[in-house]
Parts: sequence; C-alpha cells; structure tokens
Amino acid sequence: MSVYSIVHGPQHCPDDTQTLLTSLDTVTRSFFSDDADLIVTRAPGRLDVMGGIADYSGSLVLQLPIADATHVILQQTKQPTLEIQSTAKLDSSESRTLTMDLTELQNSTGDPIDYSAAKAIFVERNAHWAAYVVGAFLALMHEKQYRFSRGARILISSNVPEGKGVSSSAALEVATMTAVAKSYDIELADTEIAILCQRVENLIAGAPCGIMDQMTSSCGEQNRLLELLCQPSQFMGTLALPLELEVWGVDSGVRHSVGGSDYTTVRTAAFMGYRIIADLAALSVTPLGNGKVAVSDPHWNGYLANITPTEFEETFLQHLPDSLSGTEFLKRYQGISDAVTEVEDSVEYPVRAATAHPIYENYRVNQFASILKQWSGLDQAQLLGNLMLASHQSYTDCGLGSERTDLIVELVKNEDHTSLFGGRITGGGSGGTVAVLGRRGTTEPLKRVVDKFEQATGYRPLVLSGSSMGASGFDHLRLRKVQNIQA
Repeated sequence: MSVYSIVHGPQHCPDDTQTLLTSLDTVTRSFFSDDADLIVTRAPGRLDVMGGIADYSGSLVLQLPIADATHVILQQTKQPTLEIQSTAKLDSSESRTLTMDLTELQNSTGDPIDYSAAKAIFVERNAHWAAYVVGAFLALMHEKQYRFSRGARILISSNVPEGKGVSSSAALEVATMTAVAKSYDIELADTEIAILCQRVENLIAGAPCGIMDQMTSSCGEQNRLLELLCQPSQFMGTLALPLELEVWGVDSGVRHSVGGSDYTTVRTAAFMGYRIIADLAALSVTPLGNGKVAVSDPHWNGYLANITPTEFEETFLQHLPDSLSGTEFLKRYQGISDAVTEVEDSVEYPVRAATAHPIYENYRVNQFASILKQWSGLDQAQLLGNLMLASHQSYTDCGLGSERTDLIVELVKNEDHTSLFGGRITGGGSGGTVAVLGRRGTTEPLKRVVDKFEQATGYRPLVLSGSSMGASGFDHLRLRKVQNIQA
C-alpha cells in the first residue's frame, strides 16, 4: 500500500481536511501520478451578515466565513494540459470532468486570449463550472504576466452548498487560485488573490459580483466578521462575534444565482441612479460610447454609499424616477459607469429603490459594526436584529425578495425576541439563504422555525452553522507519496 506524507503545512488540520486526507489514497489512485507532490488548499464559503449587494456601490460589509469549504488538490504535470475532476455537484446539468490544453488560452502570437474569448469557450463546451478553475490560469497570465509551460491535474472536493447564496463559486475560485500560486511559486498577497478571483467571476464566469465573497473566502477568520469597505476592497480587519451571539444560515430551497437577471437588473439600476445624481450634482460626465460613461466625482469618489441618507433625502431622492426603461435612460444619459453590466433597452429598471438601497445599507452596516465594537451585552442584540430586518425589507423594495425567504424572516420575527433577534436575505437575494441572528445555543426556537417552514412549504431547510478560517489562514499542504508502506 502507499500513503501520502505531509512535507509542508500544519499537522493538525480542520476536520473536513482530515477526512479528505484519510481517504486521499483511495480517491486519487487513478488520477494523480506518484512522481510529483500534491498541493492542497482550502477555502470556505461565506454568510453575508450585513452589506450584501451594496458592495458594488462602495458599502461597508460584514461577512462570516462558514464551516463548509472547498478543497483543491493540484499536481503539476510535464505536459501543458489541464485535467480537472470535481467530486462536488456544482451543477447537475454539466460534466464533472474537463481536459483542456493550455495553448487554448493563447492566441497565435502566444499572448493570452481575451477574457471574453475564454468565456465563450466554456459556454460552447457547456462547462461553466470549469471557468472558475481554468480562469485562475488566464487571470494570472493577464494580470501577472505569468506563462505556464507545465500543466496540472486538479481535483476539486467541496461541501459548500451550491446555489444557496453562500458563495460556492468564490470558495472554488479562491481555493484554485491559491493552489496555482503555491504550486507555481507565484507571489500573491491574500487580498490580491481575492481581486484576481473577482476578475475570474466577472469576466470569465460572467457573474457581476462585488468583491466581498472572494475577500471573505481568502482573508476571513474563524468566528469573526470580516469588515470590508468595498472602495474597491479596503480590508478593515475583523470583528469578533460576541460569545453570547450565534449566526446561522437557513436555506430557503429557492436557487440563487448572482448571475441571474434580478440581481443584474438591480445592480444596473443602482448605477443608473448614480448617473442621474451625477447630473443633479453637476459632476463632469464623459460619454465613452457603447452605453458607458466616465464620471469625475470629487464628492463621493464614485460610490453611492458615500452619500449620506440625509443628503440623499434632501437633495436627490425626489428627482429619481421609481422606474425607467433602458431605452429612455440611454436617450437621456448616454450610459453608466459600471464596467460589468449593460443597460438593456427593453428592461424596466427600479431606479429609486436600487439607488436608495446602498445609501441606507451602508448606514445600517456602520451602525451594526459600531454596536459590535462597543458590545456591552445581550441588551444590544435586538438593535442588531432590527438592522438586519430593515436590510431585508430594503432587498424586498428592490425586487430581490422571495416568498420563502420572507417566510423564514417572518417565522424568526414571531419567535421569542430574547432568543432570535432578526434575520435577512443574503448575498444577491431572490432566494438563497437567510442569515439568522440569535442567542448562542438557541436550538429549540431555531428548530421551530425550521419545522414551521417545512410544514408550510414541504421543504426541510438546510441549516448552516459554525465558522472556519479563510484560505490565507489555512495556507497550503504539500503532500508526497511514500511507497511500499506495509498495512
């Protein structure tokens, strides 16, 4: 028999890593060769406690890395080929294996192909899941000018629920980018890994997400809320979750996708609102063509979140339309300053609600963080819960709610307020997971919420609990095959 020996990295690993290592020889026997080391990385999903979609408008966000994580095992090969195999059911409609020559990521002159061309490759192959993996190589070719002469075998093992709004894609991207960087000796800071992964998701996978998912997966700390000011990615540190409090994720059973039309429509509408405010504030606007503009903004540095609620209400709110068609907007304002979304002619956009959301959300998140930083006990917990409930209502006003997530929040509100304090829809909204704040160890009230939800819908929700370190805290393991070990 043969086993793997850890030649770099901690001997004591998280439980899920230990489980993976225990079965490693069985699951890799037919995939990896015996003549090269294995690099193992781990990146968690995240629970969006406060901030959510306001990240693309420059808000402060508070994010908790969850216990569920994605592992990537990478082995370099002599041939310039990527062989990818996933044991995670990321999308049941797609193949779970992919083989791709690295030369497909180069044009005739040897330079890396455009991100849009790479995106088209994965669409054509019906292998969207692989874009998150192969995209790491292309992003490093573009942004770090790295040229890969050797390929890799890559095995993915994940228990982050997919389509639930807890950033399974970010966990996959960060675990992959970290593994590639460690294997090929590419120096990347933890925050740089997150930024590169966001580019993969925006430009190759085609999901217009903000930076908070990747930053939490890379830089998060166990049982602490990552505090990130998304302007564009100022890591402010982490806040301890008080010992008296616990945050759970309750799955609604409604599939969430950050690339879905609802999220994209609201994001675009927010940038439309910012463009209208730019005219009202007499900012300098330069049309760039193709529905894009550049805004010179000395007041708010280009971020809606920097407008105070008072300033918004007194100066701008009454001038924003409730909704506006893409055709009418482009006729009046030429375009938006967002690089990753487009104004569609035929779409009716909820301009006022989408513009208001990040302005008020940033205020709520800062209040939430201030309470945690001055924590004096459970008498403050309901204040936190009320801020979460207000955030949930704001999602609904934008059109990002759902009947099932609303039901979970209502069930939480109907429980004893000394046990469960509040909840909110998370991430991109339109389904997915609800973050619930309560007294630590409050199992019975939470169980009642789950039971009543099942009675009403017929669906037994998954409950996510616990936290774990980000990819930077785990770093990486280097494994080496030891031959002829006697059983």
